[in-house]
Formats: sequence, C-alpha cells, structure tokens
Amino acid sequence: MDLKQIARKAKQAAVSLASLDGKTKDAAIVAMAQALARRTPDILAANETDLSAAAQNDLAAPLLKRLKFDGDKIKEACDGLNALATLPDPVGRTLRAVELDRGLALYQVTCPIGVVGVIFESRPDALVQIASLCLKSGNAALLKGGSEAAATNRVLAEILAEAAAAASIPDGWLALLESRGEVTAMLALDTEIDLIIPRGSNAFVRHIMENTRIPVMGHADGICHVYVDREADIDMAVRICVDSKCQYPAVCNAAETFLVHAGIAAHLLPPLAAALTERGVEIRGCERTASHIPVVPATEADWGTEYLDLIVSIRIVDGLASAVEHINRYGSGHTDVIVSRNTDRIRRFMDTVDAADVFANCSSRFADGFRFGLGAEVGISTHKIHARGPVGLEGMTIYKWRLMGSGQVVADYSGPDARPFTHRRLEHPYR
Repeated sequence: MDLKQIARKAKQAAVSLASLDGKTKDAAIVAMAQALARRTPDILAANETDLSAAAQNDLAAPLLKRLKFDGDKIKEACDGLNALATLPDPVGRTLRAVELDRGLALYQVTCPIGVVGVIFESRPDALVQIASLCLKSGNAALLKGGSEAAATNRVLAEILAEAAAAASIPDGWLALLESRGEVTAMLALDTEIDLIIPRGSNAFVRHIMENTRIPVMGHADGICHVYVDREADIDMAVRICVDSKCQYPAVCNAAETFLVHAGIAAHLLPPLAAALTERGVEIRGCERTASHIPVVPATEADWGTEYLDLIVSIRIVDGLASAVEHINRYGSGHTDVIVSRNTDRIRRFMDTVDAADVFANCSSRFADGFRFGLGAEVGISTHKIHARGPVGLEGMTIYKWRLMGSGQVVADYSGPDARPFTHRRLEHPYR
C-alpha cells in the first residue's frame, strides 16, 4: 500500500473516530497499556537493536539518551496511558451556546482535527504519547520517527495498533512511516492530511513549512532562559537554575542560558558555579561573568544555541529590560523563567517576554503536557495559532459551529420588518 492509500485509509478511519464515544476510546487506551506491559521483552529486544546500531554509528550522547527505552520508561509509558484514559473526553465539549432567536440556537462544539501527521525525534516514548493523544482526541495519526529508533518504533506501532483494533477502534487510524521519501510525499497530501506537527531543528521546521500547503504546528529549538532578578532568593535561584539545566539536559525545556542581574551576580554566581560544576556542566560566560567565576568565554553564537547537553551560557545584565531584550532576541519562544521576590517585575516579565510559557520562581522543566495535566503532549507549539505551549488533548481538537433551528430563514431577519436577534447566552450545552 503506497502512502496516498495509507493516508486515505486514515481519512476514512478519522471519520469513524470523530463519532466514537469516550468509553470506547478509553478502553482502547487501557488495552494499549496492557499490551505494552505484556510485550515488554519484545520492546526491550527491539530497543537494544537500535541502541547497538546507534553506538556503532556514533550517535550523539543526547540523542542516545533519548533513544533508550528501558523497563522504567515502558512502565512510565503505561502509567501515562492509564492516566490519559481517566481524563475527560475532549471531543463534544460545548465552548459557547447562544440563542440567536427563539428556536434558533448556536453551539460552538469541539471536534477532532482529522488526520495528523507527526514527524518526531529519537524518543520511542514520543510515539506512545502521540498515538494515544491522537486516539483520545479522535484523530487518525501518521507517524514518522527517527531512523535511529526504527526497530523500537516498529514494534511499538504494531502493539498499539493491534490492541486498539481488538478494542473496536477502526483499522487504519495509526500508520508508521519509515523513510525520508515518505515525509516528502506526505507534504503533498493536502487533501488527505489536515495538520502536520514537525519536531526538529529550525531548519527542518522551516523546510516543512515551505514545502507544503498543509497547516503546520510545532516548534524548532528550545532556547530557554532563566533570569535571576536582583531581588531573588539566592538558594532558590541556584536550585531552580540547576534543575532547569541538569534534571534532563537533552530536552527542549531545559534551560540553555542564565541571565543574572548585575546587582546579585557577586553573591549568586560562586554558589551557582559550584553546583553546576559538581554536576559536570561546562559554563560559558560573558566578560562580566568571567570576573566572578571561571568560564569558557562565550561567543555570539552561544546565545542562540540549544546545547541539549551539560553546557550553559551565562550573561550578566543590568536589569529586567535588558533581560527581556536578550530573551526576545535570542530565544525561541518556548519557555522562559524569572526568579524574583518582586511581584511587579514578575508581572512585567510575563507581560513582555514573547514565549509560549513564562514561569516565575520554578524550573523551566515544568513545561510539559503531562505536568500541566494535559495528558502528556503531542509536541510543543511556539506558533501563535489555536494551540500554544505543550499541545495536549485540547490542542488536538478544533471546533464546529452547530446551529439548531426550527424552520428559520434569513429573509425573516432582513428588510424593514426584520426580526431582531436575541443573542442570549444559553446555559445548557449542545446535546
């Protein structure tokens, strides 16, 4: 079956999924979790195949870490599926209900997007999250993972599809693409695919956007910042910076640059440098930073680099305005943090930093669909469209306007004797 046939089959499945009740979808998701647990040995064997090949091909350490899918990660994936099954169905929610006139009621109701094509990196757990989110939100999924995870992705897609089929989910709702050529072919299927979500470099995302008529949602780099204000608590700032950088450095919500107010630099930088050095972090700093702690001299390129590794750049700034200017110039619109006890500056930071996520006094690593309570995430959107930040269940739905009449025609509402509209808010949802 060629890609166009696969996409058309997914389109047919999406029509059926759109009207599927929540209980059926949830039962399928639970069955998927049970199947993953049952077939853990098969998953581990496939992942070992990928890891061995990656080691021979000198895959970069951050990608190698993402690729590993061991027993703990399989359990996490199963736990995530079971948690997802407990969340409310995002389809069929009434967002707005308005009476236009007596017997003429308008409802804005959530519905699936349709067929979603997702191109993602070397994390096999991403396949489980994306597929399950698509199913829960009533979308068919065409998934293309990294070639380095080919064996793991293949067995995962097989397990999920078989479990879903046994739970009465329409065949064809999930398909795994395995070649680069299929990505190029997918970009031309604008009548079969409703949305593409690319997860990769800036250059890759731009390539996708420039070569398709299909709507594109996603993010490129995760160049995240932590700004330590002059009124920050030193111990809190150190703890937040260390967690933002070190808790899992190979992901897009890890901090890459720390901006430090000049008025607190002498007190903050020595303990911060000690904590980072203890964890093996290489510190690259501006000239002002170098006057307080030993650093590798930072270059202009460092401010716009997503390291995805135990490397961080530090710049001393003269105040909030300088920090915001730096973030808006070099950041990627992903997640940026302020550490401060001054509520006015926190508010100004959140108002003026142009990012999907703006946090105060907490780690950048909280930028995650599961942690937000969204039921994991299909990706992060830094675009200014219907979904921004971690894209969970709600971001995987759109809406329809449903107008329920009782014989009304527009002619009755036109001319000198036109009936007036009531535009009265209704409290009851669409049924």
